[in-house]
Amino acid sequence: MYVFTPKDPLLLSKTLRAHSHIHGLGLDDNLEARQSGQGMVGQIKARRAAGVMLKMIQDGNKNAGRAILMAGAPGTGKTAIAMGMAQSLGADVPFTMLAASEIFSLEMGKTEALTQAFRRSIGVRIKEESEIIEGEVVEIQIDRSTTGLGQKSGKLTLKTTEMETIYDLGVKMIEALNKEKVMAGDVIMIDKASGRISKLGRSFTRARDYDAMGSDTKFVQCPDGELQKRKEVVHTVSLHEMDVINSRSQGFLALFSGDTGEIKSEVREQINQKVGEWREEGKAEIVPGVLFIDEVHVLDIECFSFLNRALEDPLAPVVIMASNRGISKIRGTNYKSPHGLPVDLLDRLLIISTTAYSEQEIKQILTIRCEEEDVQMTEDAKDILTRIGMETSLRYAIHLITVSSFVAKKRKAIMVDVPDIKRVYSLFLDEKRSVQMLKEYQGQYMYNEVDTADREPAIGNGHGMQ
Repeated sequence: MYVFTPKDPLLLSKTLRAHSHIHGLGLDDNLEARQSGQGMVGQIKARRAAGVMLKMIQDGNKNAGRAILMAGAPGTGKTAIAMGMAQSLGADVPFTMLAASEIFSLEMGKTEALTQAFRRSIGVRIKEESEIIEGEVVEIQIDRSTTGLGQKSGKLTLKTTEMETIYDLGVKMIEALNKEKVMAGDVIMIDKASGRISKLGRSFTRARDYDAMGSDTKFVQCPDGELQKRKEVVHTVSLHEMDVINSRSQGFLALFSGDTGEIKSEVREQINQKVGEWREEGKAEIVPGVLFIDEVHVLDIECFSFLNRALEDPLAPVVIMASNRGISKIRGTNYKSPHGLPVDLLDRLLIISTTAYSEQEIKQILTIRCEEEDVQMTEDAKDILTRIGMETSLRYAIHLITVSSFVAKKRKAIMVDVPDIKRVYSLFLDEKRSVQMLKEYQGQYMYNEVDTADREPAIGNGHGMQ
């Protein structure tokens, strides 16, 4: 991984991604799409359809095993809608994003890679009761040997609104307290079974010390009742994490190394059986998540055959696919089909169509991206950039925002103006101008096989669609 560290801190104030401005689908309580909201602009029908599916996913198992195809030209917001769904679902519902080309680059079989992606998208919400100690830290005393060779010991004083107790500390608990940087005035929770310490926040009685704390300090009330209590702990893990932990000798470490390898079907069957027993006993429940496969037309006929079968499995997530292809060949065959997907798979899908953005919508999107990238731009420059986006592509126009801000900073201007846009437009070619240049100077390029009299590159809407 390459890390870019600019000399000028103004050049890059934060890490930006293509869809970092997306915070949701921009829907109201009635699932009606606003013209602009949560970073989303336009695509009213597509966002409303995605909102209906989102509501069904949040309701539980009613939508498990369903599949959706988002079809539209490049740059019409398919991935943005998927990101909006992920943001709206929250952290508790598994959401896995997968580029179809990744299937062919992994050191495992295609069906195994898809199986792991499916199981990574299915969560198991496990409920268990545990003994905990919860209270406000009054005092921590650590006794150290004068020679520095003996073991540490100490005492921890905790209190609630009704009682106060002193606990003797061992070496491991002292290390855990030091690791969490626990100090007097913190409200902590100790799991008696594992010894794990969690800081819940800072006591409101220490609110007067706010100036000495960071702006992100969380203040909580001092716990009431007994110090020791039983508490139901709920945590969500994916089926894939359970598979990995039970399939390799290093177990949990394999999740961090990423070297999971192929997992035996016997292990998965045992996990499914155990999860089924927990569900019957009320200890766990299944949380069907979402698997998003971008550029799904890159998959071949073997993968499509696997998807047909996997969608019928009792433990299946909601599968959302995206494709920008028209009628094209199914990879691995000589047959043509809509969106590059087999007809029997298309028959299983609910298809959401995205359309090209209008001029006003493109201007709104560019304004949002300017705010996200901390770029100030004049209205005339936005108008020019909007016209460029209409004539070329939205992605090309978005790319010009950052480089035009660099040009403006070079001339020590506060705002990006029309000359800056014209400057970067002349420096960086879009697809149409690049193809035109190839036609004019094709004789100077190596391995040129295009005969201008007979054949021309296939270009559609400035994106190379066929």
